[in-house]
Amino acid sequence: MDLGLAGKAALVAAGTSGLGLGTAVALAREGANVALCGRDPDRLAAAAATVDAAGTGRVLASAVDVTDESAVAAWVDATVAELGGVQVVVTNGAGPPPGPVTAFGLADYRAALETSLLPHIGLALATLPHLRAAGRGRLLMIASETVKQPIPRYGLSNVVRVGLVGFAKSLVRELGSAGVTVNVLAPGYHRTPAVERQLGADPENRLAEFIADIPLGRLGDAADFGAVAAFLAGDQAGFVTGEVLLVDGGSHRGLD
Repeated sequence: MDLGLAGKAALVAAGTSGLGLGTAVALAREGANVALCGRDPDRLAAAAATVDAAGTGRVLASAVDVTDESAVAAWVDATVAELGGVQVVVTNGAGPPPGPVTAFGLADYRAALETSLLPHIGLALATLPHLRAAGRGRLLMIASETVKQPIPRYGLSNVVRVGLVGFAKSLVRELGSAGVTVNVLAPGYHRTPAVERQLGADPENRLAEFIADIPLGRLGDAADFGAVAAFLAGDQAGFVTGEVLLVDGGSHRGLD
C-alpha cells in the first residue's frame, strides 16, 4: 500500500530509540524525508544511520532537548528551511518515572508536566503554522495507554498524559478546515529501552508480569508501533482525526 508519504517532510521528536525511532524508520521506508532529534550525540548518530538505511529520502539529525522551547523552535525553523516545509509532525518525549500516585510530591507532578506534557504542546504549537500551510498536515502525539486506563504503577503518567488528549481534541475543529488531522497514539507495553530497564535483574519473571494481560501474549516492538504511526500519517487516514488509538496488543478491552 502506498501511503503517499514519498517526498513529504516529517519531524519526529525524541527519535533516537524506542517508539520514536520505530516511527522514524517506518516513515523513511515510505519515502519521507525525516528530521529527528535527540539529546545524546552518539545515539543520535546511530539512529540517523538506521533511518537513512531504511529509505531513500533525506535524513536530518539534530541535537535538541525537547523540553527547551527555544531549541525546539530553532529546530523547526531549520528543518523547514532545509526541507521546504513540513507535512508530518510526531511529538514524543520521555515518560515520567513509575510509582503510585501517593509516592510523589507536588514538585514531582510539576516535573512530570515539564517532561511529559508541555514538550508535546510546545512542538505542536511551533509546527502548526507549517502544517496549516501544507494543506495536508498530520499531527501525531505519542502518549501512553494510561490515557485510556490508569495503571497503578504509573501514577504520574495517569495524571499528566491525559492533558495531551484534551489538547489534541481541542485542536481538531480548529485545524480541520486546513486539512490537518490530529491523533493521539496510546502505546501499551513494547520492547523499548524504557521497558527493558523496568525488567531489571529478573527479566523473565518480570516479562511474564508485563504480558499476563496482553491477549496476543507478547510485548509489541518498535516496528509494530511505527507501522500504525505511518498509516495515520498517510493519505488513507485523511478522514481520521481526534482519535486516541491504542496500540497495546488488546490489553485494554473497555467499551469507551
